[in-house]
Amino acid sequence: MTDRPRSATQEISDWLSRFGAALDRNDQAAAAELFGGECYWRDLISFTWNIKTLEGKDEIQAMLAAVLSDVRPGHWQIAGEATEEKGVTAGWFTFETAVARGKGYLRLQAGKCWTLLTTMTELKGFEEKSGATRASGTQHGVFRNRKTWLERQAQEETELGYATQPYCVIIGGGQGGIALAARLKRLDVPTLVIEKNNRPGDSWRNRYKSLCLHDPVWYDHLPYLPFPDHWPVFSPKDKIGDWLEMYAKVMELNYWHSTLCRGAQYHEDTQDWTVTVEREGQTVVLRPRQLVLATGMSGMPNVPQILGAETFRGTQQHSSLFRGVGDYSGKRCVVLGSNNSAHDICAALWEQDADVTMIQRSSTHVVRSDTLMELGLGRLYSESAVKAGITTDVADLLFASIPYRIMHTFDIPLYQKIARRDADLYERLARAGFLLDFGDDGSGLFMKYLRRGSGYYIDVGASELIADGRIRLHSGVNIERINEDSVMLTDGSVLPADLIVYATGYGSMNGWAARLISQEVADRVGKCWGLGSGTTKDPGPWEGELRNMWKPTQQTALWFHGGNLHQSRHYSLYLALQIKARQEGLATPVYGMGEVHHRA
Repeated sequence: MTDRPRSATQEISDWLSRFGAALDRNDQAAAAELFGGECYWRDLISFTWNIKTLEGKDEIQAMLAAVLSDVRPGHWQIAGEATEEKGVTAGWFTFETAVARGKGYLRLQAGKCWTLLTTMTELKGFEEKSGATRASGTQHGVFRNRKTWLERQAQEETELGYATQPYCVIIGGGQGGIALAARLKRLDVPTLVIEKNNRPGDSWRNRYKSLCLHDPVWYDHLPYLPFPDHWPVFSPKDKIGDWLEMYAKVMELNYWHSTLCRGAQYHEDTQDWTVTVEREGQTVVLRPRQLVLATGMSGMPNVPQILGAETFRGTQQHSSLFRGVGDYSGKRCVVLGSNNSAHDICAALWEQDADVTMIQRSSTHVVRSDTLMELGLGRLYSESAVKAGITTDVADLLFASIPYRIMHTFDIPLYQKIARRDADLYERLARAGFLLDFGDDGSGLFMKYLRRGSGYYIDVGASELIADGRIRLHSGVNIERINEDSVMLTDGSVLPADLIVYATGYGSMNGWAARLISQEVADRVGKCWGLGSGTTKDPGPWEGELRNMWKPTQQTALWFHGGNLHQSRHYSLYLALQIKARQEGLATPVYGMGEVHHRA
């Protein structure tokens, strides 16, 4: 009689049992032996108080030796049924540490761990109040001098930043700052958002009028309040702006609009910040314990210094200042750049009957939005995914469970399929002279986004205009000189111009640290974003996680929060939990703090 093969669920359960037992007896070597020859453990603050990926048994054993006595993990339990596909067994599980509860995802190959994700979901004793633990909203009975909800709100708004100090100040009230503030509000962390614009959502409203999200709605929900089910798949900028304004109001965020941050300084002796802001014509000095720069993934605008620019009689502006409002009919417009903003701006100008020329300095990855939706994002972020039970939170964790070291191997076959499907578009773009690429290793859009934050366009129409010549193209060149009414390119050609738009991107987020704090601090924390892959614009050494994002930096109590709506939603949880733990005085020893290799 032969033994029946174990089910996928039993295989995951057995591995978790052996793993938990090894950790219980503090046998780091035995725990590491449960991992395969190629193995990865990605931890989102539950073991390391960091966002950290361990690669290989040696790194995993070293981490366990350093943290196990403090973390004291246990209660490893499979959650739901596991799956098996192409030799990989995978399943969800829950666990606890001394101070937190967590959730994770495990992949096994031949009975050994290939990838392990562990994430902190809540701090014990400091859980968010929801469901059965939600606030009553009132105190029944009769009380003298009772304050209404509105009066309590007004008092908090009046006192915070003046009579009382926020524990955390967030500089930047766009999507990232708002999402993080909502998380901190639910954790009872006194937080103040500082925003230079007049209203929440203005960071979207103030962009060019044709701007629309290139990501689908299922990818873009904010924490706690998903978009309603009638919301369009691709959201226009002003609709997003209104949603953010509503969200800030409904989530009861302390949000200082029309307020400029003039500077910040950390005090080692008192372990707090001085943050100087200008509000309503007055200088206000805040003293938070934690400071978050949520100024967006992009830093300061990159405006090229071009010979003769001061002589130009027309209009020249960075893409961040382009609004697309005005009479462009018949105007000769030159757009320097070939990524998302450049394409969108060229298309917007063409729609207004302008004469448009794109200057493409280097190759660009292009992927059709519909194709990306169907072949790329659809498995996790789509209506069909929702119907299959893949909620946004589940999708976020599945996405997070793939270590960056091997993520490109998942994407290369996808973009090979995309290249075959849209071969006609790519052939016509190439005939028009457009310089195409699929990334240094053929891994496409998202790896370019993670590695360098640039070099791609999600096609929503502009590529057709380029392919058939309605948007003129000069590729493999740059602007060498600007004249009074024209630009001269590096190949010697001269283009008449009434408008020049520099769609030339942004610097690292730490440029904001240099402006608001000091160059010394900016250099200390180093470059934000990028993995150290050694590919174009992402210099090594390999770091394994995005530099400085959502995790401790080399400057005490300084954090960076940014990225697209998906990243702002997902990683705001871990940043909020790190800040909450510090507010409550919990020990937060950080394992594997990243070294600084690049200052800018």
